[in-house]
Amino acid sequence: MKNIITIQHTQSIHHNNGMVGSWTDWELTDLGKAQAENIGRKLSAELKGQTYKIYSSDLIRARQTAEPLARYMGIEIGYLEKLREHNIGEAVGKTIQWAKENALPVNSFDDRQFPGAESWREFWNRVSDLCCEVVADEADNIILVSHGVTLSVWQQVWLGSDIVEFKYSGLPGGVSFMEIKDNGEHTIQRLNDPSYMRG
Repeated sequence: MKNIITIQHTQSIHHNNGMVGSWTDWELTDLGKAQAENIGRKLSAELKGQTYKIYSSDLIRARQTAEPLARYMGIEIGYLEKLREHNIGEAVGKTIQWAKENALPVNSFDDRQFPGAESWREFWNRVSDLCCEVVADEADNIILVSHGVTLSVWQQVWLGSDIVEFKYSGLPGGVSFMEIKDNGEHTIQRLNDPSYMRG
């Protein structure tokens, strides 16, 4: 049996300022930092006595979400670029309004919404590759700290879905619990639990 816990980063500056997230390296808001501290305190208490590895996106908002939990658990964080958000190329660093006005038509999984962006297929394959690596990891218990779009795809990949159109199922600060049973079945026990980030 293998246990995977995923955590979506908490409230980030870009949630409030009308800017694109993606690979723009936003920090957490003060509220987001408090939410991350709450997650670290509560989840570490729940997992006390268990051995976990933590992997996080290397973008600041994910790092700042992972750091309190790692501190409470007394373990190091492994930073993975594969856990980053969907790269939308030239829209990185721009406003949401700019992105809406300059998006290119997307008619297939291989079209790029902006110059320099990952196509949906490239992004899906990145998350699929990551899933295979996590499943193959020697650790029985793993925590992943990432982003809303990335974890929305992760959930579908985890359950064995082939590539599909984007459907957002994220929640900032949401904690999800997944398991590989002894027969190899992938299950989701709890999805986007918001209770951990509350004081």
